Amino acid sequence: MRVLGIETSCDETGLAVYDSERGLLAHVLHSQVDVHACYGGVVPELASRDHIRRIIPLLRSVLADAGLSASHINGIAYTAGPGLVGALLVGIAVGRSLAYGWGVPAVAVHHMEAHLLAPMLEDSPPPWPFLALLVSGGHTQLVQVNRPGEYRLLGESVDDAAGEAFDKTAKLLNLGYPGGPALSRLAEKGNPGRFRFPRPMTDRPGLDFSFSGLKTFALNTIASAGDDPQVRADIARAFVDAVVETLVIKCRRAMEETGLNTLIAAGGVSANRQLREGLERLAAEVGGKVYFPRPEFCTDNGAMIAYAGCLRLQAGESESLALTARPRWPLPSLAS
Repeated sequence: MRVLGIETSCDETGLAVYDSERGLLAHVLHSQVDVHACYGGVVPELASRDHIRRIIPLLRSVLADAGLSASHINGIAYTAGPGLVGALLVGIAVGRSLAYGWGVPAVAVHHMEAHLLAPMLEDSPPPWPFLALLVSGGHTQLVQVNRPGEYRLLGESVDDAAGEAFDKTAKLLNLGYPGGPALSRLAEKGNPGRFRFPRPMTDRPGLDFSFSGLKTFALNTIASAGDDPQVRADIARAFVDAVVETLVIKCRRAMEETGLNTLIAAGGVSANRQLREGLERLAAEVGGKVYFPRPEFCTDNGAMIAYAGCLRLQAGESESLALTARPRWPLPSLAS
């Protein structure tokens, strides 16, 4: 089965073609960073308009890269949520319309399910069951994954997601947009131990997260530290160390509670070098293994949508002609 995947949940337009026998055939991506940079964050209306401009040229490009025509596509998968409703509707409308015109089934894909399945695109995918740490700009979740479609939410952020905290702290340090990668690079120049940020919610039971307090702590620290470049790098290092250690502590706790020692990390923050190193150390300590998607599949992309959609299409799922966006869509509500 060859599936066209369409991702338009936020500020990246991604398309891909996945073949159930041959694997990923092609994928293309357009980032809207330049569109939103001057605003310091994503402007939903501008995101929707840019998706409209880009999606058809990218469709032509991905089919050409795969050496296919419309007649070779057996199904279409599109992100239906969670995400920005206007952006979602662009991909939904195009995907569902193409499926109708081409006479193939269409399936709605949950954005975070696609992220947690992204490591399956690699040559050595993780075995089932496993734990998934989903860390992105909008979500921080720990999920027990028993098999495709069977997910148990163990914990999530009660306020800011980890990626959101990265971006907000980067903005406090005047690092521009998107701030997360710039903050991580600055942290690599920082001295460990000069500042110590709290590890929120690690002193109590449970697997939920809270990162809004770290942003406030960073604001107060920056205000009292002055403009010395090294001091700012040290603050960035203290912030990144706090986030990474918090995530590692929660992952260790989830491993102990579930008895699972296979972990995957996915989402944009999973590309962070410090987090990868921390999780790899954790896996070595518990005799387990951690898996990551390649960096290009950590952020939003069409390949993960095509793969997740292929699994659901093979299971016999399909969508009606209704165009339904789900800006909020709890992961455990997915039917297996």
